[in-house]
Amino acid sequence: MTPETNPEPNVRQAVPFFWVSNIEASLRFYVDGVGYRKTKEWIDEGKLRWCCLELGGASHMLQEYLPGKIPSGKRGEGVSICYQCKDALAIYHEARARGLNPQRPFVGNRMWVTILTDPDGYKLDFESPTDVPEETIYSDDMELSTPTPK
Repeated sequence: MTPETNPEPNVRQAVPFFWVSNIEASLRFYVDGVGYRKTKEWIDEGKLRWCCLELGGASHMLQEYLPGKIPSGKRGEGVSICYQCKDALAIYHEARARGLNPQRPFVGNRMWVTILTDPDGYKLDFESPTDVPEETIYSDDMELSTPTPK
């Protein structure tokens, strides 16, 4: 099928899928810590095996490794999800208020960036546009305003 005959996109979203070592620990991090909500789940023999999580318009899935199937390498290494946000600094403050320890925000590529790392080592980069100079590191006493999207 060519784009001319089918104007509606076939593929609409990519949803990351994380294999995790302890789904309960991951849910505490994502739901209680970051503020996701669980929207779908698969329970098998009374145990949660898989779930889909959403935060705003973004989502991803978690599934726990079967016993004895956890890979020997360092999990999460080299994997990041970059969330484009209206206000990444708000995510930073919310995560801290919920007991997480996000990386102090910094400006990179004209974006405020704050990074959280989940229990399996996956990195969540929350980013929002800014006019603040590159390589600025955020401090709690900075007076900032979020730029109006263009």
